[in-house]
Amino acid sequence: MTPYEFRLAVRTHDFRGPTAGHCGEYAQANLAILPESHAHDFLRFCHANPKACPLLGVGEPGDFHVAMLGRDIDIRNDVPAYNVYRYGELSERVGSLEAIWQDDFVVFAIGCSFSFEHMLALEGIALRHVEARCNVPMYRTRRENRRAGVFGGELVVSMRPMRGPDAIRAVQITSRFPAVHGAPVHIGDPAELGIADLARPDFGDAVAIRAGELPVFWACGVTAQTALMDAKLPLAIAHAPGHMLMTDITNASLAVF
Repeated sequence: MTPYEFRLAVRTHDFRGPTAGHCGEYAQANLAILPESHAHDFLRFCHANPKACPLLGVGEPGDFHVAMLGRDIDIRNDVPAYNVYRYGELSERVGSLEAIWQDDFVVFAIGCSFSFEHMLALEGIALRHVEARCNVPMYRTRRENRRAGVFGGELVVSMRPMRGPDAIRAVQITSRFPAVHGAPVHIGDPAELGIADLARPDFGDAVAIRAGELPVFWACGVTAQTALMDAKLPLAIAHAPGHMLMTDITNASLAVF
């Protein structure tokens, strides 16, 4: 399935689940959607926190196509699920934004770690959440983001358990892809990040960590949602964690050497 065909499946509600493991050669994107009046400060926030919020694209006010991300994209309908935030609280989860779309909305597309998972799989590095057909576990940390205007919040990380040699190889591979979070931010003891219990992720699903494996943590684009909650805007929107926008951007085009 091409990214365009995948988006059509989402748009027609034939696909509603987490997007990990799909269209592996193409970049997936986190979304943050907010009124133009706060877009400049959010752009500064992303630039101040590039590990967690690397930008793949930014739309014009009211533009729900954002052509730089792919053919015939409709941001209002091409994500399996959206989180709607009102005054910093999760108000609802919806499958379409058509009913609440505003002409002043600005779309921010942020790189996603699902994008480098295809490269890890090609190296024979198993990914537990893909094997289990569940969402990747994500955790709030006690690391504060660099603030920009009303946007702050805490770093969110995604976790993948790996054997030591696989973790080393994963660092080598993902460090070439800063546009989709790059190398891990931490390997080992979750307490150093302020995570009390790996069995209770803040977002996504818990996965087993087997004997001889280490938890490997990457910065996560869900960090943008902690910033939206911290800002307490009257209305802001993001993807539901793990339910990403599939773009036409190839992962290979994002590699740096």
